[in-house]
Amino acid sequence: MHILLTLSYEGTCYGGWQRQANAVTVQEKLEEALARVFQTPIPVTGASRTDAGVHALGQAASFHIENAKIPLAKMPVVLNRCLPEDIVVTEARQVADSFSPRFDAKEKTYRYQIWHNRFPNPLLRRTALFFPYPLDMDQMVEAAPHFVGRHDFAAFRAAGSSAKTTVRELYACGLTRTDSIITLTVCGGGFLYNMVRIIAGTLLYVGQNKIQPDAIGAIMDSRDRTRAGKTVPPHGLTLLEIKY
Repeated sequence: MHILLTLSYEGTCYGGWQRQANAVTVQEKLEEALARVFQTPIPVTGASRTDAGVHALGQAASFHIENAKIPLAKMPVVLNRCLPEDIVVTEARQVADSFSPRFDAKEKTYRYQIWHNRFPNPLLRRTALFFPYPLDMDQMVEAAPHFVGRHDFAAFRAAGSSAKTTVRELYACGLTRTDSIITLTVCGGGFLYNMVRIIAGTLLYVGQNKIQPDAIGAIMDSRDRTRAGKTVPPHGLTLLEIKY
């Protein structure tokens, strides 16, 4: 059987999704839980390699097993008993043997949250960036759609990216505000290393009048990382959903 899991986690205490020699990761904890439940080592393949401190509501990971012996409907409950409380499996379903959670993904949606207020919010300190400085929200909203479409996002990737091409397509990029919470939602077919966090940092520069909304296209054309905004911290980022 080839089984696809959907899981949520708060990434604060982890060195990201992918197994590492020098940090505890979400993949490691999931594989430990699977080994306990099925009494055999079981490697998993994740859909997205979220970085240290990044969260997820809709991460996906798959694994193969000869005989699960546990009904799919009950598998999340059984696995959650063996997982730490900041990692939760929400669904298990069977997929084709050839299925790849990474390469068969049609679109991924990320959210970046900003707490825009004079004072920090202790309840959001792990899931939203605290930003106490003035922002022109109208300018930020105007700039966001410039990222939509198929573009070369070389200016919006971090150094060290191993991607063969920097061309990506975004299906949606928008900003909303509810009281003091600014939410950036980005949906696309794929993303470069730190791309969403750099887009968020660039929009913050727009809000501070350091970059004009109509300059986004020129920044893309330049392929120059130094012309975009800073890479904002990881804790404001959440992988919301992956569609297949």
